[in-house]
Amino acid sequence: MLFIVNWTALPEVQKTAAERFLQSGGAPPDGVRLLGRWHGIGSIRGFAVCECSEVEPIARWALGWADLFSLDIVPAMTDEQVGKLLTEAAAQ
Repeated sequence: MLFIVNWTALPEVQKTAAERFLQSGGAPPDGVRLLGRWHGIGSIRGFAVCECSEVEPIARWALGWADLFSLDIVPAMTDEQVGKLLTEAAAQ
């Protein structure tokens, strides 16, 4: 299953967040495959696209950063997956 992870933080945690990221690389735990991560310019926000078969590993990853970031994690679908659903719906 794919997930879009959005994060936002306040400027006062920028140094702490940068230090933790540089130390850990922001690597996800076992069970989460990071497909890509993008950072906003001039802010402490961004998003990532991840893949995992269970929700627990991505929740564990989020909890590890929750002291610094507000996180919004939503399930996502590819164009192909949505296209299949739209085709099925149109056939009804």
